[in-house]
Amino acid sequence: MNTPRHNDLDRPEVWQARVDLAACFRTAAALGMHEGVCNHLSFMVPGRDDMFLVNPDGWSFAEITASRLLICDFERHVIAGDGVPEDTAFYIHARVHRRAPRARAAFHTHMPNATALTMLDGPPLLFAGQSSLKFHGRIAVDDAYGGLALDEAEGDRIAATLGDADILFMRHHGVMVVGPSIAKAWDDLYYLERAAEVQRLAEATGRPVRPIPAEVAERTAAQMRRGGDRDSSGLHLASIKRQLDATAPEYRQ
Repeated sequence: MNTPRHNDLDRPEVWQARVDLAACFRTAAALGMHEGVCNHLSFMVPGRDDMFLVNPDGWSFAEITASRLLICDFERHVIAGDGVPEDTAFYIHARVHRRAPRARAAFHTHMPNATALTMLDGPPLLFAGQSSLKFHGRIAVDDAYGGLALDEAEGDRIAATLGDADILFMRHHGVMVVGPSIAKAWDDLYYLERAAEVQRLAEATGRPVRPIPAEVAERTAAQMRRGGDRDSSGLHLASIKRQLDATAPEYRQ
């Protein structure tokens, strides 16, 4: 195991980030939002702008625990943890975090319903169901699929395509969700897959999908962004941790 070269990696807030991220891995696995030992969730180490937590290559989301997560820098050095990041995990996540500092969390999955929408002509997500409105005005689409992300140039291209969006539909590939916190990225990832699922079900009927009028969609999206004093994403993360504490408490180890 690599010995941490930075004393601040043992701070309580770093361990809390490990626990929170591990909870997201475990829940994503339970909901079928991962793919084999592929896909990656990452989060910048609290208090640092040069290191991020990410899953090690070869481990399923269902096997991730807080201590199993790696801490890597932007030069692919493993600062803490056993193993190495998967190639595409490094080239996508390191470049997104480096080029978009607002993206403290970056969740990339091939979750089936959202990925199915990347394979269709036209806009991937239709604003026809209430859950979809959470993402109104927050989506970018990467139409330039060119194979695996195995170099910095591809990671930089993905980061540039993301721009100011929070959600990136990657044609023929999957999705990337970024956010300022683990809780917000998890909440978006979960509801994005649910919105994609109900859209797929609606389209499967063969009947035309009826969009929500633009002015209603914009107004409702604004209501969702305001949210009042209720921290819905924080409550969501707390909920999945309570469930895991009851069924799979080893995620905290």
